[in-house]
Amino acid sequence: MAGILFVISAPSGTGKTSVIKGVRERVNGLGYSVSHTTRRPRPNEKQGIDYYFVDKRQFEAMVEQGGFVEWAEVYGELYGTSYSSIEAVLGQEKDVVLDVDPKGAKNLRARYPDRCVLIYLLPPDVETLQQRLKGRGTDEEGVIRARLSQVARELKECLSYDYVVINQELDTAVEEVCAIIKAERLRSHRMAPVVKERFGNNPSLET
Repeated sequence: MAGILFVISAPSGTGKTSVIKGVRERVNGLGYSVSHTTRRPRPNEKQGIDYYFVDKRQFEAMVEQGGFVEWAEVYGELYGTSYSSIEAVLGQEKDVVLDVDPKGAKNLRARYPDRCVLIYLLPPDVETLQQRLKGRGTDEEGVIRARLSQVARELKECLSYDYVVINQELDTAVEEVCAIIKAERLRSHRMAPVVKERFGNNPSLET
């Protein structure tokens, strides 16, 4: 079966990275498209696993070469999802989970219209999101304010997605995303090749 692209978007601080990590641990046959970024690695982040960390010159060269499905500047840093990273996972006959913003999600759906499933992850409320951002200790107060001011604009995007998951409790959110993935894999149009292979030439089913 053709690989499915599970696209997850969320306001910063929602717990998207933790949810994706949990989903990948529980769902077989699920690859991850590693994004490129010009920001500096955070503690415990590893090259080629969390992101491909590149400098601005390298990133801009990839833009000029048309190497990105989507890219954006977020709070002064560049982020992008490359064609090569997606196709590398699909080439392994795996589905792909992607972490992109709403603009990137639209671009991916335009390029892979029959293979894209959009999932929007929300925090329980704005107050919880603010506490999480401050609790990370990775952003200055001005950056936190900028992230919060963008939340209202981003929330308007969630209703255009296929699914909305509220990350009230991490394990529950992970299980809900896992359920979405399992259900999407069993849709009849995706199972059609399997049904045809196993039952299509069975004489006992002929009427």
